[in-house]
Amino acid sequence: MLYSYELETGKEGFYEITDKVRDALKKNGAESGICMVYCVHTTAAVTINENADPDVVHDLMFALDKTFPDRPEFQHQEGNSAAHLKSSVIGCSVTVPIQDGHLALGTWQGIYFCEFDGPRHRHFTVQIMH
Repeated sequence: MLYSYELETGKEGFYEITDKVRDALKKNGAESGICMVYCVHTTAAVTINENADPDVVHDLMFALDKTFPDRPEFQHQEGNSAAHLKSSVIGCSVTVPIQDGHLALGTWQGIYFCEFDGPRHRHFTVQIMH
């Protein structure tokens, strides 16, 4: 079953969406299987990373900005090529096992929606397969 969610984002950043994904799993009632979270945008992404220390996502954004700065040589007319690069590197989906009705995430793991070209009204989907 497919569940759709929306969120409002700022210019850039990581937004924890783990609770929304857990909500989809609860609605579905699956005890085992896999859960796929999918970003439907080309200048945003989803990832799994540490959710205990907010400095981690700060450092991730800092490193992405340093690795993929906006460059005058980019030819894309919209001026958001760096956002497209970041999105491609992070990826548009993550898959999490479902075990005993719960997301089988590690102790410090959370699921994040990554904004690279905001502010925007964004969408992501959660697909539960069992």
